Amino acid sequence: MRETYDVVVVGGGAAGLSGALALARARRSVLVVDAGAPRNALAGHVHNFLTRDGMPPAELLAAGRAEVTGYGGEIATGTVASATRVDGGFRVGLSDGSTVLARRVLVTTGLVDELPDVPGVAQRWGRDVLHCPYCHGWEVRDQPLGVLATSPLAVHQALLWRQWSADVTLFRHTAPPLDADAQEQLSARGVTVVDGPVAAVEVADDRITGVRLASGQVVPCAAVVVAPRFTARADVLTSLGLPTAPLEMGGQVVGTAVPADASGATEVPGVWVAGNVTDLRAQVVSAAAAGLNAGAAINADLMAEDTRRAVAAFRDRASV
Repeated sequence: MRETYDVVVVGGGAAGLSGALALARARRSVLVVDAGAPRNALAGHVHNFLTRDGMPPAELLAAGRAEVTGYGGEIATGTVASATRVDGGFRVGLSDGSTVLARRVLVTTGLVDELPDVPGVAQRWGRDVLHCPYCHGWEVRDQPLGVLATSPLAVHQALLWRQWSADVTLFRHTAPPLDADAQEQLSARGVTVVDGPVAAVEVADDRITGVRLASGQVVPCAAVVVAPRFTARADVLTSLGLPTAPLEMGGQVVGTAVPADASGATEVPGVWVAGNVTDLRAQVVSAAAAGLNAGAAINADLMAEDTRRAVAAFRDRASV
């Protein structure tokens, strides 16, 4: 590693690598610091990424790293322990104790999925415990699906997953009682509602077979849908004075995110964000697009700074 970079990218998922690629192609010096623990590591495949549908996540990231380094970008394995503002940019401390200087910082650290505390849910997460129908709906189409209700948004989830299967059961679990409108919508779409708390997800031969209620009844299911709480991985940003903000969906707080404008610029000059750390809805392809937008915005910001310095130097020479 060198001592100074134009940009340090914190996080090497789709957003981070895409931003780094744009910057490296713009002939900027770029360092990507990545812990190698992407959010979608447990998923078998990436979907809805045009021309890359069905690619395993690890293969997609390996291809991205090769493209970034092919243009001169650097990748370091580890985490960023600290970032502080200094003259000319930021001092970035890595987990191995080394430090580098960066003129700009792009943070793409993603989020943490906080799962319902039901036995079996965490163990099957990303395999047959799911949350995004656009990521996994096709793979479980026409199978019996269970939706574990933990908030009023569960009705929306059940109706949405009904697009992929005619056999959908909403387990009310700890969610509030359904109002008449919600019950009518579910009934009209043929969604079964089961009252009572859920005790566990049943598994046999490494596959979900059903949902066991506290009463002991087991309802057959091939996959279970949950609604995690989405918490931004934002320790580095917090140290830079960028707190997270509650994020609402349908009037319900579903997690936290770091506010930013459309380019990913935050309230702290010189700091950008992209991907799930600022947009919980971002799938792999949209996170990659956000990384590209942020990379282009950072390059434009650096260009403006380079031009200001060049003009000042030009005037100094002209005045001699």
